[in-house]
Amino acid sequence: MEAGILVLFAVVGSGILALACLAAWVWALVDILRNEFSGLNKLIWLALVIFLPLIGVILYYFIGREQKLSSIP
Repeated sequence: MEAGILVLFAVVGSGILALACLAAWVWALVDILRNEFSGLNKLIWLALVIFLPLIGVILYYFIGREQKLSSIP
């Protein structure tokens, strides 16, 4: 009985974590597409977030957001 509850918590917890990762990935893509960057930075950030989702989102959060020139209202 206790093993079943632990498995249930593991499944639910991993599902919530997966949804959070998906939400962060979508947020990063939308933020990149809605803002202007200098040169090829926009294309580079898009490629990084699409092809290396977890690392790309983390790097964009800490580095890429500071490189934005302006946002679309």
